[in-house]
Amino acid sequence: MSMILSASVIRVRDGLPLSASTDYEQGTGMQECRKYFKMLSKKLAQLPDRCTLKTGHYNINFISSLGVSYMMLCTENYPNVLAFSFLDELQKEFITTYNMMKTNTAVRPYCFIEFDNFIQRTKQRYNNPRSLSTKISLSDMQTEIKLRPPYQISMCELGSANGVTSAFSVDYKGAGKISSAHQRLEPATLSGIVAFILSLLCGALNLIRGFHAIESLLQVTVLFLQFQSDGEDFNYIVAFFLGTAACLYQCYLLVYYTGWRNVKSFLTFGLICLCNMYLYELRNLWQLFFHVTVGAFVTLQIWLRQAQGKAPDYDV
Repeated sequence: MSMILSASVIRVRDGLPLSASTDYEQGTGMQECRKYFKMLSKKLAQLPDRCTLKTGHYNINFISSLGVSYMMLCTENYPNVLAFSFLDELQKEFITTYNMMKTNTAVRPYCFIEFDNFIQRTKQRYNNPRSLSTKISLSDMQTEIKLRPPYQISMCELGSANGVTSAFSVDYKGAGKISSAHQRLEPATLSGIVAFILSLLCGALNLIRGFHAIESLLQVTVLFLQFQSDGEDFNYIVAFFLGTAACLYQCYLLVYYTGWRNVKSFLTFGLICLCNMYLYELRNLWQLFFHVTVGAFVTLQIWLRQAQGKAPDYDV
């Protein structure tokens, strides 16, 4: 008999289970599928937004949207169009019920377990063809699956169910290859975004002043009597462009993970301070205070936005 057996709602970035159906069977095949659920939940960020995994007598289907994945287990002969229509209904209801702020800040597993009530009602409808045929239209979903079929995950990509998983990348219709070796940073905060914008602003100001210094140098070189000033103006140009490079590199460190990231951020801040010390004759105290303060603020945000740790082994 073809039917939906269970469903889960999982956060993509770390595999945190947000909700799940509570009627898991305890057979050997179901226990094996729970292992696959765990393994998939840790790799959701690397997979396309619509996938299918065939596990013998059962299929695992899931869709991902807005940082949340909706996963279901069904028998192998359950129609694909019904499976993804079921997941689409879960997605629409979950997005309507819970905003992104709640899902992004959730820290406890199954903190939206009350969503199981909707999962159970929807599952009963999809397991009863009579009640289903009069309540939904499947033509749109059939067309969508035909135009963009789900990616078929192979067992060698996923790894073995005993916990020995293989690093792999997925190439899916322009989605590109995403290596599991890349380290991800924690989600950007509002203060981090402000720091990024201010650092770009400081870099732009340094760049503009640097070009003005070049214009001044070109004018001065016409007069041979001011040869001594040429060297000083050239040093100012170097200081302005070094300040620009330091601000842009702070932006890079704020967005991407690299080795020795915190050390690099402090060295970059030191370079910003040195450049502003050299330019004290061309800037007033408020300008110097602004550039140094922004540099310190961005350095703090780099230090606060650390790499994500290994995803916890939630009992999904």
